[in-house]
Amino acid sequence: QVQLVESGGGSVQAGGSLRLSCVASGYTHCMGWFRQAPGKGREGVASFLFADHTDYADSVKGRFTVSKDNRKNTLYLQMNSLKPEDTAMYFCAARGFGGSCGLTSANYNYWGQGTQVTVSS
Repeated sequence: QVQLVESGGGSVQAGGSLRLSCVASGYTHCMGWFRQAPGKGREGVASFLFADHTDYADSVKGRFTVSKDNRKNTLYLQMNSLKPEDTAMYFCAARGFGGSCGLTSANYNYWGQGTQVTVSS
């Protein structure tokens, strides 16, 4: 069983930046970030398999960057130029075995508790 602990959420004004972190307690094949706004479904934001194999939702390309520190087993999401529509609960996810990753939530079998990001206009 892998535990995921997110941190780094908060409230910022539009145009601001935040960096989310997710520490994993064990082996992960790949990791990703998802978000869910009130009344909406869970949306894939970014995924990380290795340094040159990442995926991003079209809505965040050019603004968000996903990275991983393997020594710390920690996934990051640097979020710049934040918009009010980025407001959501952000979840870290991990897949504990080989196979497809990407932005499909069904591909992940471990989930964190989430961290709230609120962007005001």
